[in-house]
Parts: sequence; C-alpha cells; structure tokens
Amino acid sequence: MPATSATALVIGGGIIGRTCALALQRRGWTVTLVDHDATGNAASWGNAGHIATEQIEPLASLATLRSAPGNLHIFGGPLDLREPWRHLPWIGAWLRACAPARFESGRNALRCLLAGALPAWRRLASSLGDPGLLQEHGHWMCWESPASTGRGRESWTTKDIGNARAFDLSADELAQLHESAPAARIQGGIGFDGTAQISDPALLAKRLASRFAEYGGTLLRATVRRLDREGRRVHVVTSTGEVFDADQIVVCAGVASRPLMESIGVHAPLIAERGYHLQWTQHGWPEIPPVVFEDRSIIVTRFSGGLRVAGCVEYARPDAPPDPGKWARLARHASELALPVQGQPSRWFGARPTLPDYLPALGCCKQFDNLAYAFGHQHLGLTLAAISGELVADACSQRDVAISLAPFDLRRFS
Repeated sequence: MPATSATALVIGGGIIGRTCALALQRRGWTVTLVDHDATGNAASWGNAGHIATEQIEPLASLATLRSAPGNLHIFGGPLDLREPWRHLPWIGAWLRACAPARFESGRNALRCLLAGALPAWRRLASSLGDPGLLQEHGHWMCWESPASTGRGRESWTTKDIGNARAFDLSADELAQLHESAPAARIQGGIGFDGTAQISDPALLAKRLASRFAEYGGTLLRATVRRLDREGRRVHVVTSTGEVFDADQIVVCAGVASRPLMESIGVHAPLIAERGYHLQWTQHGWPEIPPVVFEDRSIIVTRFSGGLRVAGCVEYARPDAPPDPGKWARLARHASELALPVQGQPSRWFGARPTLPDYLPALGCCKQFDNLAYAFGHQHLGLTLAAISGELVADACSQRDVAISLAPFDLRRFS
C-alpha cells in the first residue's frame, strides 16, 4: 500500500463503513474506525447475503406506489408502516421521487453503480485472501400458482435488469426446489446469471475486521454523539465528550447518519426500513443458490452458518421494539413450505437506512473540506458495499472517480 501521513476517521462499522475504511487504507490513509456495535447486530450482517445486481429500478416508482396497498402487512403482505404520522415528511419526499422523470434518472444512476458492483466484489474478496466469500452462482425465483408464474416470468424476462440475465430453470433445478420445499406446489421458476451471494455474512465481517487490523487500522469502540463545525472543517464528539479530528471524516453510520449530518446543518432524510430474519443451524437445504419465493416476498439462503429465511419491510423508528408477529409470519412460511429445518431458529431484526429516492448518498460534502459520506443504500447495502468503498476512497483521495457521484450528492434534498 502507498504510504501517506493523511488520516481518516470512519464513523460506522457496518459493511459500508468497513469497505470504505479498507479502500482508504489501500490508498495509503491511516484510518480509525469508530464503531459502537460490538455484537455484530447491524443490518449489514442480517441480510439475505444476495448480491442483487438485477435490482436497478429504484423502489421510488409509480409501480411500487400502485402495488403498495396490496402488499400491506394487515392484508398478509410484507409491507408495514408503523406510526405513519411520524413519517409523513419522508413519505411526501418519496412520492415526489416517484415522478417518472425522477425515477428514470434514478434508474440510470443505479444502473451505473450496479454495473460495477460485482467486479468490485471480486477485487474485495481477492484482497481479503478469500475469493470463496463471493459465490457467483446467481439466484433463483419461483411462484406457487399458474397466474403468478405467468405474471412474474413476463415481468422479469422483459424488464431492464442491467448486466444480469434471466432464464427458465431446468427440469432438474425445479425438481431440486420441489424436493427442498415439498409443500410449496411450485408452478414455475426462473434463474438469474450475473448475480451472486456472500458465503456467510458473519465470516465476511471477520475477514474485513482482520484485514483492517493487518493494514494497521485502529478500532475505536465509541458512540459518536454529534459532529461539530469550525469554519469549513468538522470534528467528532463522542458520547463521553472526547473530541477527534482527522484530515477526512467519513460518515457511514446507517440510520444514525441522519442526526450526525443534521448536527452540522446538512439535511439527510433517512428512514429506518427494517427487515427480519430467522436462521436455523440444523437443516437439510441443498447447496443451491438463494431462492426467492416471490408470492410470499421471502428469500431463503444457505450460508456456511445455517439456513436463513428473510423478509418484511417495516418502516418504524430506529429504536422501536421488534414486532414478534413478523417472526411468526416467517416461521409460518417456513412451515407451509415444509422447509427441511430442525430445532429453534435464532431471530434477528435490523434497520436498513433508506433515502426517499432509494439512491444512496455518496461523495464528499461540498460544505466542508474534510467531510465525506456513504449511507442510505436501502436494500442494496451489501450489493453496493465494495463499489461504494472504492468510489468514496477515490473521491477523498482526489483521484479520478469511475462514475459520476453527482446523482448521489445529498444536496439533492436541500
């Protein structure tokens, strides 16, 4: 790695914070990573492990708006809006982002990011000394009625999915699905090339932490209370009153990025979009790609550490208690599908940081000389982690950036 005396302080030890920290180290920065999460319970590690390069359409769209009523939790769907009156400003901004022109510009921006996502993950897995972390076997999607099969196949085989490719599953692949979920009555399915999965999020977290330490990084267990401004510079204040400065401060704190940015007058309209999962250590699920049961809005992924069933989209306060009904619904899906699991599953929930237009915030803050940010990746945090780290590190290092970061500038919400 090139040597430099420049210092960087990265706030947030989730997948985005760690990839930014490593990318800065590879460019010669001396990096301190501030992370209060000693349990590894962040949304970065509770996801489905899916590298979703096919999801180039932002969820701020007229199609999402039209489908929202039928997807509500009270009608059996995956979508729940708890205490909706608290989220009215965000909902208003989301509705504005659904306008066709905004949606189209967002889709173009996401397409550029996602085109570089898988190559960036290959580079990152190789740099971690474990290329097997990235499994490029695509993913599968299936349906449980002839009607949903027809609608789903036509939708996914005709829509723009970027560099991914959809194809019909073979008879042998469908047979594997029937054997794995014998009660599902699967009527049809498709597969995707150009997508991937992480072999295990917990293992990924360990690999990232080990490499960060090997590169000489400093891990600081602390909670950042606020940012303070002094002219065109900012510094960090922790909950114990300690003050830290650096040549570059990078905010990667997920949903907690909102109050940090707003403490220095930068508007970051994040919402906590929470997901839930169950995971069984004992199971008989075969070694096949992640499977989306689209009628149920769940995804089943085999990791080296167990079988995970993930789903639910819950808009709520970040500190709101979990809804046990969400886990009960996931358990019911597993039972109705007759998934080959044994014992009691572990339960998890966590908050995805989501901006109204469903684009992340990436780049250097134009109001300050030593502040950058990378947050708001919604469902694509794992997918976009490697490319986000590279882009932000290049921007901080004043290198040529592979794609324009203008669409991801926070000033779009000013």
